[in-house]
Amino acid sequence: MKYNEISHFSHPQHRLKPGYTEVPFKCDGCKEVGIGSNYKCTSCNYDLHVHCAIPSPSIIHPFYTKCSFQFMARPPGPIARYCNACEKAVSGFVYHCKLCGFDLHPCCAKLPTMLDDGQVELYLYRKVASACHRCGRKGRSWSYRSRCKKYNLHVACVKEMLVESWHEIYFDRGGAKVNFSGDLYGKNGTFETRIPSLKGTLESYHQNRQSKGKVKKCCEMAGLAMQFVISAVLGDPTTLIAGVVGSLMSK
Repeated sequence: MKYNEISHFSHPQHRLKPGYTEVPFKCDGCKEVGIGSNYKCTSCNYDLHVHCAIPSPSIIHPFYTKCSFQFMARPPGPIARYCNACEKAVSGFVYHCKLCGFDLHPCCAKLPTMLDDGQVELYLYRKVASACHRCGRKGRSWSYRSRCKKYNLHVACVKEMLVESWHEIYFDRGGAKVNFSGDLYGKNGTFETRIPSLKGTLESYHQNRQSKGKVKKCCEMAGLAMQFVISAVLGDPTTLIAGVVGSLMSK
């Protein structure tokens, strides 16, 4: 689908142009990390996820059938709020249910219920009984799990992986540096785009369950599947972001 330039209430001084980037960006709407398809003001270095640039006024999510989520430009009320999908803080655009008090980041609200990398089909669950490959815990946040139940990754853990990879992000806004939970630039100014390898975690998880050869194959498939999960959480589930995600199993 081809998007045209748009006017957006959050940045009325300029029109936003559709684009695509393999460089991670901070969404100026929801304040979360993004990659891939976006809307951008090149004059002001202002970026929005597609989900934040063209939000639905209201949504109903299959996990919360009794809720009606309304799009809001800022979190309601004076207390800190957290996304029910990823458990991370809400500090910008949000979908909020007044009846239940639930909150969802725009990208979390629009996470695909199924991802297919050509070899493994991954399904989104509100809760799963199996342990996450990343943290080894059950429950917690929403998870993507394969049909065969061999691969499982919390949405919260995906975001933590990004935070660990990008410790600090500095954006120059009129001379002021703004920091948020992620890191695009290192302290020496070098651009950092490597997402941590899950090789050790995956091998430990499968070591006692399969032979050495099967462990390697299993981990390779899990790595490919998780790349699609990461792309989806970053706001663009339609393509694997090869330039940044690369191979989770490379190191």
